[in-house]
Amino acid sequence: MSHPNGTRAADLGPVTWRRPAGGTADGQNVEFAVLDDGQVAVRNARDPEGPVLVYTPAEISAFVDGAKKGEFDDMVDPFRD
Repeated sequence: MSHPNGTRAADLGPVTWRRPAGGTADGQNVEFAVLDDGQVAVRNARDPEGPVLVYTPAEISAFVDGAKKGEFDDMVDPFRD
């Protein structure tokens, strides 16, 4: 079953949401879930029933690879030199 972007997390059915081990308990996290069709849903933990973005495994792999290489480090602190 395909899930379009904007699908409400509550409408995905039973999925297991995962967050980074270093995530915070106050909801300041991005959570990921593998869907029944192999795609990966991403949601904001502060809005657990809200909309999700859905990516292919290849898209998630490319993002994780870039994150490991530090390609997004400037987004963590945009005012850093």
